[in-house]
Amino acid sequence: QVQLKESGGGLVQAGDSLRLSCEGSNRLYAMGWFRQAPGKEREVVAAISGSSGATRYADSVKDQFTISRDNAKNMVYLQMNSLKPEDTAVYYCAARLSFSTGTFFRREDYADWGQGTQVTVSS
Repeated sequence: QVQLKESGGGLVQAGDSLRLSCEGSNRLYAMGWFRQAPGKEREVVAAISGSSGATRYADSVKDQFTISRDNAKNMVYLQMNSLKPEDTAVYYCAARLSFSTGTFFRREDYADWGQGTQVTVSS
């Protein structure tokens, strides 16, 4: 099990950028970022593999968000550019329990979750 802590959320205006960080208590394998807006299901935003650094994005954020990682620091990041009001949500990072190749897009693929960080984009 790994403890995850997100940071970097806040209130911004449309068009601004934010970088979210997710710090793990120990080694991180494949990771994902999810978000949940009020009244909506939690949805995947981006995923990154544990070894090769391969990435995958939801269509709604492709070319807008970038996921990256620093394995030496047990950190995963989500760079969010050109933010829109519809990006408003609580953002969660999630971790796989052990090594596996590839990226993962389903909530059930992840064992550990952070507490979330709020991102609010005003118009």
